[in-house]
Amino acid sequence: MNSIVIHDVGMRDGLQMESAIVPFEKKVEWIKLLIESGTDIIQVGSFVNPQKMPQMKDTDELFGYFNQKENKPKKTLLSGLVLNEKGYERGVKCGVDLFCLGVSASETHSMKNTGMTTGDGTARIINIAKEALSAGQRVQASVQSAFGCGFEGAISEEKVYGIVEKYIAAGIKNISLADTAGHANPQKVERMFGRIFEMDKTVEMACHFHNTYGMGIANCYAAMNAGVKYFETAFGGLGGCPFTKQPSGNVSTEDFVHMLQNMNLRNDIDLEKMIVLSKSAEEFLGKTLPGYVYKAGMMKK
Repeated sequence: MNSIVIHDVGMRDGLQMESAIVPFEKKVEWIKLLIESGTDIIQVGSFVNPQKMPQMKDTDELFGYFNQKENKPKKTLLSGLVLNEKGYERGVKCGVDLFCLGVSASETHSMKNTGMTTGDGTARIINIAKEALSAGQRVQASVQSAFGCGFEGAISEEKVYGIVEKYIAAGIKNISLADTAGHANPQKVERMFGRIFEMDKTVEMACHFHNTYGMGIANCYAAMNAGVKYFETAFGGLGGCPFTKQPSGNVSTEDFVHMLQNMNLRNDIDLEKMIVLSKSAEEFLGKTLPGYVYKAGMMKK
């Protein structure tokens, strides 16, 4: 559990559902707070069509800013979401540290999200991942809707394992299961991650839970027990996929870190900086965010 890695996806997943466009300067301010807090990985944005996702129109510019010598984080990695070859090319030019790719195990969600079937999407993602790996770049591949789908309901676990097997065969060893619809439960989380570790003990697993039914942080704990290393969360609990039936926020980064620190884990992270960030986001967006700790404050140990 001491090797837990915090991957904050608030700048991408957290903002993609928000109607108020966050200006470049405000995004820089928020990313700097995440860097100063000691967050391990920050997902700066996604390389998508800005007409379809206007919140992400300055992703290239943000990477350009934080890859300048005077602004480059010393320890924090900067990740970017890539859906296709054009997005990958943009990411390479911008100097992305970690390329995040993925395909949905739900045919309905896959068509709504990318316009491709799961099979076509898997083949395309693997080809991009192979190109990136051969160029010496870091890659994480995810299976979205891995625990269920708002449109289709239950998703076959065997279908999820089949996609994971293809990732492993392609040489991808950093693999994420994403609970896009928030249908996971702790028992299922432990079972599915356990099965994947049985397939290949050398894989490094990541998890991404949405809080649709209030089980997000319980699922994180189950993933910890199963041996998962990377945890994708979002400041303030922001987020939600616009192409799922019931969009809901992510597990709050500061809530998850607060739990860890009360278990005497990841005490190196500056939780106060994360709380400042969530309060700033609350003020800018003009609404109360789903997270708890930024409102209640930290428990005294």
